Amino acid sequence: MTEIEIEYCVPCGFLSRAADVQHALLSTFGEDLEAVTLRTGDHGVFVVRVDGEVVFDKAEDEYDVDGIVRTVRRRL
Repeated sequence: MTEIEIEYCVPCGFLSRAADVQHALLSTFGEDLEAVTLRTGDHGVFVVRVDGEVVFDKAEDEYDVDGIVRTVRRRL
């Protein structure tokens, strides 16, 4: 089963973004996922990893929940 990790910047206040992505992924893929975990970070980080592979990085991509879900769908 697939594991997803969302690493987010605590000082930047990205918890709500991380929770939104987590909710969207669980709502969309539910039983196909082993876990969608939140990991605290700093320095502006917002990264989504599928089985350890980065599929979204705020430093390189524009934040879009639907886009992240589409990217994860391609990995499943």
